[in-house]
Amino acid sequence: MIAGHFGLAAAVKARSPRIPLWTLMLATAWLDVVFVPLLALKVETIDPVPGTDGGYGEAVIHADYTHSVVGAVVLSVLFGAVAGWRLGRRAGVILGAVVFSHWVLDLVVHRMDLPLLPGNAGDLPRLGFGLWRAPAVSVAVEVLLMAVGFWLYWRAAARVDRKRARTVGVVAVLSGVVTIVLDLAAV
Repeated sequence: MIAGHFGLAAAVKARSPRIPLWTLMLATAWLDVVFVPLLALKVETIDPVPGTDGGYGEAVIHADYTHSVVGAVVLSVLFGAVAGWRLGRRAGVILGAVVFSHWVLDLVVHRMDLPLLPGNAGDLPRLGFGLWRAPAVSVAVEVLLMAVGFWLYWRAAARVDRKRARTVGVVAVLSGVVTIVLDLAAV
């Protein structure tokens, strides 16, 4: 869902032009950015779904800290607080919400692997609607999120500088397509 997350960030940029795009892109990926070192330390893990090669949507992600509801809220508040300190309160609130949007979008695609509490404390039921079980539908949703977000961003940017918006739009679309292709190739 990486390209879908970026599509959402682009849509937010269209409505909040004063927030730097790179900040929105970082915010939308923040849970995964924090996940990577925890994955490297084997605190959080990714396991292929039995009988698969672990490709697009064929993994159970045990991100019990970064992708728990409480962990996502904490990471959202921390990111929003730092952003608010640097960019102003409104930007901090928006960026904190963008960080949490990652968890909401993951809820739609993940299998039931998203815990409520960090470390899955209390062994409560995990959440996830499992759209990844239908890869074609999942990819279609991701492409739609990307297309709508990039279109909204392009439309807003074109009001300011049409030539630059065209260049940025082409780069954004190509980046999104490459990201989806790499996701599908399990790279």
